[in-house]
Amino acid sequence: WYHDNLTRHAAEALLLSNGQDGSYLLRKSNEREDLYSLSVRGKDSVKHFHVEYTGTSFKFGFNEFSSLKELVMHFANQPLIGSETGTLIVLKHPYPRQVEEPSIYESVRVHTAMQTGRTESDLVPNAPSLGTKEGYLIKQGRIIKNWKTRWFTLHRNELKYFKDQTATEPIRALDLTECSAVQFDYSQERVNCFCLVFPLRTYYLCAKTGIEADEWIKILRWKLSQIRKQLEERNATLSS
Repeated sequence: WYHDNLTRHAAEALLLSNGQDGSYLLRKSNEREDLYSLSVRGKDSVKHFHVEYTGTSFKFGFNEFSSLKELVMHFANQPLIGSETGTLIVLKHPYPRQVEEPSIYESVRVHTAMQTGRTESDLVPNAPSLGTKEGYLIKQGRIIKNWKTRWFTLHRNELKYFKDQTATEPIRALDLTECSAVQFDYSQERVNCFCLVFPLRTYYLCAKTGIEADEWIKILRWKLSQIRKQLEERNATLSS
């Protein structure tokens, strides 16, 4: 259940698609060398907890453990935290480490199909809530065409952006059901740019690397395809 370089959003996607209440895994934290992140599923969300390695022990909140096994045994019996629904989360199901890190959600779908014996098409109805992504992007202003770095989160059919990663309230939440297209954009002086086309505005965003821009475009396009598919199915049901 130790996953060396699994990212936060990949951990969330795997635990939400394959896990159950109490499924957990440990991964390296991106923040510091001596930090690990314990990712735990409770109901329909994933919580992340810091575990600090001191050199001789593992610190978790006010608790200290001589080994990770001891930490896991402790929280298999003692609840970690109460979720929003009031359910107490305990560590019940270790998530096996024989898993490749998915760079984007399509890979998670394939992995889930392999793990559960289901086909990819079986997983599509649940997919919009599972494809999550977050990270910094540089956004062009609407009136003054300057560029500012903002923290973006993609969850279900909403793309939100915040002043930075620590902000609790988003500057804006974009409803992807209103978005008509996502594509690379070469009209700006910057590189690694793409745009989201909405009825009243086109949003111009830039990533640090071409790979990162490609990841955002792929997962956003996948979201739009799922939205269209659901709409077509709904219209077909109504017409029948």
